[in-house]
Amino acid sequence: MRRLPSTDGVEVAVHDLGGDGPPVVFAHATGFHGLVWAPLAGHLTDRYRCWSLDFRGHGDSVAPDDHLFDWHGFADDVLAVIDGLGLDRPLAVGHSKGGAALLLAEEDRPGLFRAIYCYEPIVFPGDAPPGPMTENPLAQGARRRREVFPSADAAYENYASKPPLSALHPAALRAYVDHGFAEQPDGTVRLKCRGEHEARVYTMGSAHGAYARLPEIGCPVTIATGSDAAGGPAAFAPLLAERIPGARLARHDDLGHFGPLEDPAAIAAEVAGFFARAAGA
Repeated sequence: MRRLPSTDGVEVAVHDLGGDGPPVVFAHATGFHGLVWAPLAGHLTDRYRCWSLDFRGHGDSVAPDDHLFDWHGFADDVLAVIDGLGLDRPLAVGHSKGGAALLLAEEDRPGLFRAIYCYEPIVFPGDAPPGPMTENPLAQGARRRREVFPSADAAYENYASKPPLSALHPAALRAYVDHGFAEQPDGTVRLKCRGEHEARVYTMGSAHGAYARLPEIGCPVTIATGSDAAGGPAAFAPLLAERIPGARLARHDDLGHFGPLEDPAAIAAEVAGFFARAAGA
């Protein structure tokens, strides 16, 4: 793991997931961390050099000084990794908040990426962002989330026994637990992404203006989505694909919002095919 300076007093933790070939940057969803991508990246290391980051307040990266979690700060973290590693027009894969961060970074610096694959990025339609959502059920749930378990194994069994995390592939869930908790002096383990920090991320998710600038994105983009039966980001994924010039919409009706962590092999195959087509174009 390396640490690279970002904005707002943050040092971003960066993980080398291995491989050889063109670089790929992986950006995780709210509440997770960069090493949950290891099972998916393992299917790509025969042709790509894979990197992932822990966004501010997640994993081994500290919270920003102001603790506000403006989502433009997540774009700053992406830029910090690309600049700090000296990557030249890398490929990128993002999930949920991570997908939004990649799009924001590309909008801030056009031509940053060679191609972007986003699974259900959190970009609310509308030219004017609605602003912070103070009455946010996801934020309320994060504040109630259990943070301490007797052991990592106890945390794993808890998550594996009930939704939503029971939908994750066992390897992805194991990576989430093994690297998402810190051992305490009494032998218990505590979530690294604290509930209050996660809640603030959810609150600020509707306050960025990525949607208005989507037509400015010039690199190839795939917007992938799971089933839209439950609404949410899957429901407006088609609107995002329509707004980005030349973007492709990919549907996975057998997956939910955690698609890349539910079926890492299937999503990796789609990512590889998309990147190959983008390179040919």
